[in-house]
Amino acid sequence: MSHFSTVKTELRDRQALVEALRDLGLPPAEGSCQVRGYRGQTVTADLAIPQADGVDIGFRLNAESGSYELVTDLELWKQPIPVERFLAKLTQRYALRTILASTAEEGFQVSEQTSHLDGSIELVVTRWDA
Repeated sequence: MSHFSTVKTELRDRQALVEALRDLGLPPAEGSCQVRGYRGQTVTADLAIPQADGVDIGFRLNAESGSYELVTDLELWKQPIPVERFLAKLTQRYALRTILASTAEEGFQVSEQTSHLDGSIELVVTRWDA
């Protein structure tokens, strides 16, 4: 029998998480969302990515830790990559989004962004002081 699993993360910034999911082609529904699992079971999450097979991916804020946790039925995971790789890619995009937001706040602009074959991303930011 399947059930929902909760995977802890260090993803704390909701906006960066939403943008990272969009970058991966997985725009989430926001608000109090029902995440579907085995035989129609549901759990409430703050963000949900509906899946055609009826086994959704959700993120729920853990008030105690202040981070968003992945909520899904891992036994029925049918994504093209394993959940560990999914979280690694999501965390990389999340980090990129948080860096871009904080550098923009500090007055920097991205002058160069390069994606390498090994999956790494190189950023060059500049700021012109008057």
